[in-house]
Amino acid sequence: MSEGDLVTAPRPPALPDGRPALHAWTLDPGLRHLNHGSFGGVPAVAQERQNALRAEMERAPVVWFSTLPERLAEARTEIAGRLRTDAKDLALVPNASAGASVVFAALAARPGGDIVVTDHGYGAVTMGAERLARRWGSRVRTARVPLAADADEACRAVLAEVDDEVALIVLDQITSATARRLPVDRVGAEAARRGITLLVDGAHAPGLLAAPLAGLDCDAWVGNLHKWGCAPRGSAVLVARGPLRDELYPLIDSWGAAEPFPDRFDHQGTLDVTGCLAASTALRFVDDTWGWDTARRYMDELAEYGARVIAEAFARAAGAPPEPVDVGMPVPGMRLVRLPDGLGTSRLAADALRDRAPAELGVEAAFTSFDGLGYLRLSAHVYNTPEDYEHFAADCVPAVARWARAARA
Repeated sequence: MSEGDLVTAPRPPALPDGRPALHAWTLDPGLRHLNHGSFGGVPAVAQERQNALRAEMERAPVVWFSTLPERLAEARTEIAGRLRTDAKDLALVPNASAGASVVFAALAARPGGDIVVTDHGYGAVTMGAERLARRWGSRVRTARVPLAADADEACRAVLAEVDDEVALIVLDQITSATARRLPVDRVGAEAARRGITLLVDGAHAPGLLAAPLAGLDCDAWVGNLHKWGCAPRGSAVLVARGPLRDELYPLIDSWGAAEPFPDRFDHQGTLDVTGCLAASTALRFVDDTWGWDTARRYMDELAEYGARVIAEAFARAAGAPPEPVDVGMPVPGMRLVRLPDGLGTSRLAADALRDRAPAELGVEAAFTSFDGLGYLRLSAHVYNTPEDYEHFAADCVPAVARWARAARA
């Protein structure tokens, strides 16, 4: 890296009383948490809100469940405002994959109607698309999008798989394994022109993008609130527009089945939906403490700094210049760092590194795989600091380099 490429460490945000942001979370101090993107991290104030709601539920279950639909409707309205979309189009679901499953279950049988996904797609959602294709007697076509593809190239790669036999396109707004965007707006415009259903997997988008649905033409969009939004797990949204919305039903039939969309999703029997009710507490906490624009800017600057520091450390360990990873359409707050040869060559191999890291490195980190190569995926939040990444570079990179040498031996 040349002197002109140096990235300055951003100043970590603090709480109003001057303490580090991490003090607002209950994360294990014995670990460094560098993988917010997988399961998020719930601030204490949102945990307290959820615990209070659970206590209220247990004090008077009959009262709780009889009034729950109204409370969920209120929660939907606030969440929709945060996502800058219309509450009448937004339903609450357990997670983004559940929302995708709702869409797959609703689509009318299209014998021979093919489904287009990409090689960056989230595995669970792609599996759902494959199961739908088996029901339809059709096939899944996988668009190969180079990691460094810009918006034009990525759009061409997806649309190259689209013809008159295609009934559904499933496209990630932000990819999980490769931490990049895909041109959902451009593909959406073309899908609408051709009358092809488009499902956008925006699992990582809420909180990370200011207005993830702005200018987006799609039939359905799903997003997790428990990732960058910091809501309790089990809180996600399904946004549907157009004719498809009236065909969408919860995965569990309950007494609200006759209600219109999205009201029928507020009737889910005896499920614990306190995570959804506490989601706005988490969203407001970040907004009231730092402001989401400030938080996002810090996350992005920190992820960039962390990627440079760690890439340099891997280069020193290998005796080679650092090789920045070009993802074509970068994502704020997320970066990829190439792992040494021999590591993360498959999803299972990458998952094994993830499971090994807490015990041997003292970190929770995301290791991913794409096209036979392994990567460290950085996903920063406000509780992370430059020192977290400096520690990984100094103390963890040498160990990972040893893992690589052992794997190649």
